[in-house]
Amino acid sequence: MKGNSIFKTALTLALLATCSLSGAFAKGAAKTGEAAAAAEKSKALVLYFSRADENYSVGTITEGNTAVLAKMIAQKTGADIFEIVPQNAYPKNYRECTDVAKDEQRKNARPAYVGNIDTAGYDTVYIGYPIWWGDLPMVVYTFLDSHDLNGKTIVPFCTHEGSGVSGTDAKLMRKFPNATVKTALAVRGATAQNKRTEAEKLVSDWLLK
Repeated sequence: MKGNSIFKTALTLALLATCSLSGAFAKGAAKTGEAAAAAEKSKALVLYFSRADENYSVGTITEGNTAVLAKMIAQKTGADIFEIVPQNAYPKNYRECTDVAKDEQRKNARPAYVGNIDTAGYDTVYIGYPIWWGDLPMVVYTFLDSHDLNGKTIVPFCTHEGSGVSGTDAKLMRKFPNATVKTALAVRGATAQNKRTEAEKLVSDWLLK
C-alpha cells in the first residue's frame, strides 16, 4: 500500500509539472502574440502638422483642427503618431499667420521643425495638414524633403474651410511617384473642431474604404 501511495504522489507531481510547463508555454505564446500585434500596429504612422490659436471660423482654439483628426486616426488604427512642430511658431493671430504662410509659399521656403522620426520602418503613412493657400504648409514640405516615402502607402487627410483637398493628393503623388497614394480625407475645420461625432464618423467611414 505504501508503494502505491509513493507512486501516486510521484504521478501527481509529474502531472503538476507538466501543467505548469504548459501554462508557461501558453503565457509565453500569448506574450509573443501581443508583441507581434504591437509590431504590426507600429507599421503605420500618423504624421501631421496642425496649428492652434486663432483660426478661421472657429476662433481661438487650444488644439488645432488637423490635430483632432490625427488623434482620431491614430486611436482607430493603432498607428504611431508624430507631430511636425515648427522651430519658429506661426503667429497666433489668424491674419498675421496667413501673411507668413503666403510669404513662405511665394519663396518656396523650407521652415525648420523640431524633433524627428525615422519613417523607414513604416509601411503606411497617414499625412495630415491644413490647407494653406491651396497647398500643404511649407513646413510639411520640409519634413517630406528629408524622408523618402517611395514604396509606402500614403494616406492624406486635411482640414479646410471650403477648398477641399485642393489637389494636394496629386502633389504627393508627384513627390513620391513610387508610393501608393490613397483617397484623401478632407474635413472642414469647423466640423473637426466643433462637431466631433460627425468628424469621427467621417474618419471611420474613410478608413473603411
